[in-house]
Amino acid sequence: MEIKCKKCNTKFMIPDDKLPRGQVVALKCPKCKSKLEVATPASTPKTTIVKAAQDTGGTLEKSLDFVEAGVETALICVQDAGVREKIRSIFQQMDYHVTVGASARDAMKYMRLRVFDLVFTDENFEGQGPQSNYVLQFLGHQPMSIRRNIFVVLLGNGFSTADNMTAFNLSVNLVVNLNDIDQLDKILKRSLIDYEEFYRVLKRSIKTVGRA
Repeated sequence: MEIKCKKCNTKFMIPDDKLPRGQVVALKCPKCKSKLEVATPASTPKTTIVKAAQDTGGTLEKSLDFVEAGVETALICVQDAGVREKIRSIFQQMDYHVTVGASARDAMKYMRLRVFDLVFTDENFEGQGPQSNYVLQFLGHQPMSIRRNIFVVLLGNGFSTADNMTAFNLSVNLVVNLNDIDQLDKILKRSLIDYEEFYRVLKRSIKTVGRA
């Protein structure tokens, strides 16, 4: 369930199975700590195809760390341990609060608990290419109001780094070739500037009409 704080406009996600059905629940905003009252629907929402295929229940072994207001968050979903640690180091140097998804199942649960600013996954993360990547499938099922606030990076061997047409076809914001991983900070900074410029007018217009 997506919840929005009326005081600071922060949006966050709480797993539907953590909320009682058909009741008014008192919560605290994780950013400004103001009290929120949320009326939950009486019926249980439909389960997505991705959840039915991959997320069969159970508890998340590691809860998400608390993140202070204004700190940008990144989720890394990369199979190769060496590449994963290199990316983690780069993101930490860029002042991201980094979470690592050990599996697609854990990554999807993390994304239900928090809307990450950046999600980085390799094309074969627990799959055989982008079409079978559960992280990308999960993101593809998100409402546009959430998805457009997540910068998604896809790593692969066959991509031309920063190829906008390939990124568009795969529904991600940036594609990066594995051979360019040492230049990731420079590539990412340039792409994020372009991304912010592209969405600045749209976000301002949405906020003006009260749909942010």
